[in-house]
Amino acid sequence: MKPREVVKILKKNGFIKLRQVGSHLHLYHPQKNLRVTVPIHNKDLKRKTLASILDQSKIKFLD
Repeated sequence: MKPREVVKILKKNGFIKLRQVGSHLHLYHPQKNLRVTVPIHNKDLKRKTLASILDQSKIKFLD
């Protein structure tokens, strides 16, 4: 899964862009007080990286 697709799903679930430092996008969920970092590049995310993002965001399934 591409990083841009993950960001789109996170934004759909209420996350907003907090800041971007280099190739890392930091997103924030105001109601749940959660922060997630997504590396932005053109390759697919590794399975472990995607699992970590899902764990940080408390999202159980990808829509």
